[in-house]
Amino acid sequence: MISEKMKKLVKNNSVIREMFEEGKKLEKLYGKENVFDFSLGNPSVPAPKEVNKAILEIIEKEDSMFLHGYMSNSGYEDVRESIANSINKKYQTLFNYKNIIMTVGAASGLNIVLKSIINPRDEVIVFAPYFSEYNNYIQNYDGKVQVVSPNLKNFEPDLEEFEQKINKNTKAVIINTPNNPTGVVYSEDTITNLTNILKKKEKEYNSQIYLISDEPYREIVYDGIKVPYVTKYYNNTIVVYSYSKSLSLPGERIGYVVIPNELSNSEEMIEAVTIANRIIGCVNAPSLMQRLIPYCLDAKVDIETYNKNRNLLYEIITKNKFECIKPQGAFYLFVKSPIDNEKEFCEIAKKHNLLFVPASSFGCPGYVRIAYCVPYEMIQKSEEAFKKLAKEIYK
Repeated sequence: MISEKMKKLVKNNSVIREMFEEGKKLEKLYGKENVFDFSLGNPSVPAPKEVNKAILEIIEKEDSMFLHGYMSNSGYEDVRESIANSINKKYQTLFNYKNIIMTVGAASGLNIVLKSIINPRDEVIVFAPYFSEYNNYIQNYDGKVQVVSPNLKNFEPDLEEFEQKINKNTKAVIINTPNNPTGVVYSEDTITNLTNILKKKEKEYNSQIYLISDEPYREIVYDGIKVPYVTKYYNNTIVVYSYSKSLSLPGERIGYVVIPNELSNSEEMIEAVTIANRIIGCVNAPSLMQRLIPYCLDAKVDIETYNKNRNLLYEIITKNKFECIKPQGAFYLFVKSPIDNEKEFCEIAKKHNLLFVPASSFGCPGYVRIAYCVPYEMIQKSEEAFKKLAKEIYK
């Protein structure tokens, strides 16, 4: 018999994954070319050429016993130093290798941070709409998820409600910008105002409130938008980063955590997060992928491909009378359901072989997420299906 905790997690299995599996079934029935699966945020742009070149060079050059052996739980020092130097150059920070902990992607990074800070019944604030796995990560360490309602006007955080939700049990706040599922990039004013509230509340409760910045989409931005580097605004910030999107390596599971020296008891936190890497069973990030990163610090995926997809799909959706804001980053459109129950809307869309993710799973019912990290030709071909869907919905 599985544990009571796992029973709840199994029951709340990812809706995103369910829709992805639904797509596989439809492909068998109608052919892959006739199914328009916008469910999964799986990068469609190839990894930069530097990636394969570096892998071959590393395998050829480096001693196999070293390359495939254990290292510190926090990762290779030279790799961490190169990442720290890269961040410093880009954002005028002052990190060194000690501030960087290599992780098995951002999911593992979030888990080792949460494991290191949460006591039972501690609260972690998230802003709806938010990545649904946050619920599982927080509850896995017996924390409580505190949700700030969505700001339906522009999907930036509702800071008035945020301030009201902070209390003596608040241990951390998670932000995700560029945001999954909306594609919104939080402005510098928003970050400044949010962190000022946290500073005030830390004084009021005489406690540390950690700001966890989840940043897998940092490089996927459009129209010259800048993403503020949050450690510069608030001392008790922890950054969690992944190369899954920036280098199109979601299956390789490589990322890192940044713990600045300015963070309260930073040395203790660095040690705790490092040991948590071992405790949750990762031990260390994959060695080959760690060695790869210094070769690819300036490499980028072709953002223009995503931008081209964004523009076409936004045009198709709005032309067919569906409402959504134009995303500034990531690769999702967040579309208002034309009927109250967005799950029912998804079922109607499925009849036209269109697969969306209902946003109640993101804490924002009444909307759907449509991922445009798909081939451009698929978006072109889906236009007729969107027309038929609109015709059925608005008849």
